[in-house]
Amino acid sequence: MDKLKKAKAIKLMLVVSFLLLSMLLAACTQVEEDHAGHGNDQDIDHGEEIDHMDEEMDHEGHHGDSVDVDRSNLEQEAAKAPENLNDLATDELKVVNTKNITRINEDDPIQLSIHVSQTIWPATHEENQPGTVILAPLNQWQYSLAALTLVHHPNDGPMLYWDGEISEDVLNELNRLQPKGNSEDTQVLVVGDLPEAELNKLNAYNVEQVQGANVADFARNIEEKFTETINEVHPNVIIGSSEENAKEYTISVGNWIAHMNESLLYVDNDGIPQETIDALNARENGVTIYLVGPEDIISDEIAQELETYGTVHRVEGDNPIAQSIEFASFKDAEIDFGWGITSPGHGFVFSSTNTPELAIAAAPFAHLGKHAPIIWLDEGEITDEVYQYLATVKPAFSDDPTEGPYNHGFMIGTFKDISFTTQGILDEKLEIVSLGGDDHGGH
Repeated sequence: MDKLKKAKAIKLMLVVSFLLLSMLLAACTQVEEDHAGHGNDQDIDHGEEIDHMDEEMDHEGHHGDSVDVDRSNLEQEAAKAPENLNDLATDELKVVNTKNITRINEDDPIQLSIHVSQTIWPATHEENQPGTVILAPLNQWQYSLAALTLVHHPNDGPMLYWDGEISEDVLNELNRLQPKGNSEDTQVLVVGDLPEAELNKLNAYNVEQVQGANVADFARNIEEKFTETINEVHPNVIIGSSEENAKEYTISVGNWIAHMNESLLYVDNDGIPQETIDALNARENGVTIYLVGPEDIISDEIAQELETYGTVHRVEGDNPIAQSIEFASFKDAEIDFGWGITSPGHGFVFSSTNTPELAIAAAPFAHLGKHAPIIWLDEGEITDEVYQYLATVKPAFSDDPTEGPYNHGFMIGTFKDISFTTQGILDEKLEIVSLGGDDHGGH
């Protein structure tokens, strides 16, 4: 009887074990099927996701096309001169500045150089005091222009004019600035043949003087002085003509040499002066030369002769206005030379071709703040070249104007040099607008 019970118990255990094993196998099979099913679902979802991504990419592509079209339309409109002028805009006028333009409201070059100094170097504390102040001759533009390379660091100072003597106003500005001195402890660097009696007015400062037998010699000496200060010979150089008919063409580089380490050397109608050749030969590893002006300003013969000293790139415009725009746009990416300003978000200096000495004094606006190249206005007027160029750099926003980009202008001279109407037009051309053409919409 015990054996029978034992046999039945074993049989029952086997049946139960079989049932449990069957249930376990069934459950595993179901999990695999479910997993396979979910796998198929994931594949389907992934396919849908790819389709969705394709749709998004198509949408972005269309959106990009739309942005390009909007930008093109915007530039076409921005390049147009305004048609309906308000003749009463200057009545009872109380301001000289507008929202996108800061005017340096002086037409006396010496006074303007002081105004520029006070705008760029408030000198309220050590961090915004200049290192070295440059005193340059008003009546020798080739000298004062070449001296602009000294504005750059480590001198980091304004260029003030002297005209036969150092005016009381310039001496007062020197006293206000309290120049700290450069790496050689020079506080004032005098350019040109300032008389001894005038030099004595500077006894309170550490003074150096740079002179030259002629303009080419002076430019070479300025470069040597700057080379001593930065402790290297810069491999690139700008060459311009020192002739009077080249004045505005050559001045268009003034802002760049105040901004970067390249210096300015001179040629003239007779060819390449020996002093310029000596400066080029001082670069033992070769030189890259940027020649400023078209063939009627610097001949092809001179350009070809310069090629014996290094690689020559000519940056040219058909007239001084086109020259300034070409130089503001030009970029040698391989050398990293040139402003290369062809998009929004920049500063510009606007100056009349009638007042080139004012433009030289204003060049330090390229050194600090908004680092602005010069754009010439033809006798104070906006030409088609300027309208076209400003259209290419017209600021525009898609969603929020507070995020920029912004442009800003510095206008050099009084209303008799550049009218308030011209300022108002340029202010509008610099204004940020909606890319979609709905003004500022809800902003």
